[in-house]
Amino acid sequence: MTTENTNPAAHGLLRGIDNAAFVTSFVARLRRAGIRVGLTEAQSFSRAMAVSSFADDFETGGPRTRLYWTARVTLVDTYVDLAAFDSVFAAVFEDAVFSLDPPSRRQNPASAAEDRNVTLPAAEGEDEDDTGLPWATLPTVTGIGPDSDSPLSMPERRPSDQVSFADTPFEDFDAGDLRRLDQSLRAALRDWPRRKSRRLRKQARGRRIAMRQTTARARHTGWETVTLIRHGAVIKDRRLVMLCDVSQSMQPYVTAYLHFMRAATLVADGEVFAFATSLTRLTPVLKHKSPEAAIDEASATVGDRFGGTRIASNLRALLRSHHGNAVRGSVFIIASDGWDSEPPQELSAQMARLRRRAHRIIWLNPRAAEPGFVPLVGAMAAALPYCDEFLPAHNVTALDEAIASIGNSR
Repeated sequence: MTTENTNPAAHGLLRGIDNAAFVTSFVARLRRAGIRVGLTEAQSFSRAMAVSSFADDFETGGPRTRLYWTARVTLVDTYVDLAAFDSVFAAVFEDAVFSLDPPSRRQNPASAAEDRNVTLPAAEGEDEDDTGLPWATLPTVTGIGPDSDSPLSMPERRPSDQVSFADTPFEDFDAGDLRRLDQSLRAALRDWPRRKSRRLRKQARGRRIAMRQTTARARHTGWETVTLIRHGAVIKDRRLVMLCDVSQSMQPYVTAYLHFMRAATLVADGEVFAFATSLTRLTPVLKHKSPEAAIDEASATVGDRFGGTRIASNLRALLRSHHGNAVRGSVFIIASDGWDSEPPQELSAQMARLRRRAHRIIWLNPRAAEPGFVPLVGAMAAALPYCDEFLPAHNVTALDEAIASIGNSR
């Protein structure tokens, strides 16, 4: 019978195999036979298998002939290697008739299940255990022992350290995790939102004509306007201002948030503040080159950490200070669980003032990740109507989502 044009894995020939595993195994046998096959040749063979048509009649052995020439053209570039190549190809495919005959496999499902990983006859000079090829499925996943020389062995798949690190709660971080967090945050904050300022700068493709500069240039051409000077808005990074709660209820997350604040000061030139019962500016402290020294100095600077919480009073103090001008047009981040000792009405009033100044307000609440969380705390409920985003930031994955949200603050 004939089949439609497609790659060999879609038909009886090499049906269901893993293409990369088959190419790797076949190339390994060629190398053991003394044929020099590089990675480029192996890649060419893999690509040729994906695009070649194996639509010949299965009864005449056409697919095997097509595979032979595909492998020979892509893997052999020296005439003296042809004899060795023919020997290896014959050893691999001469007795593999069942794989070229799909009807016979469909007639006997039991035998098909038994032959999912076919063991071929060993070539001359090879061990019996090294001749298997992954015909129907991937080979069994086994760990590679220290004394194992089998080219068909596959490493045992284990969970990635990065995945484990990303899903670990901040309260379970050790010193090594915190160093990795610092590097990860600094890399993630590279893509920072930008905005047009009101300042104008000379630009060759500016949309506006700079009348003063154009007139001054015309003085040298008899007041004839020969050259138009154009200008456009200056593009600058959008300012980030972060206010972090360091009270007792936020103790498990403070160190991780301080690393986030340090990355914001180094990469985004942000203004960062910590608060519990009073407000403390940490921007100059967190610019230290050493992460450990910066965090230790910041912890020593905040004298009221792990105490009570006064969100509204500290927000008022920030907006009234000369640092309040940095809030205008900024991305303002508040990291707090919303537990406040002051009346919710005061926080609502300060959030309304903040809403008129900031470009975007993002509230990070690590408690929001808990199952069944509902923002019923008075302060949290009063602040939510003024927030653009309300996000949990209890681990690295959630913090990355928060950074992505900051990146969308155009």
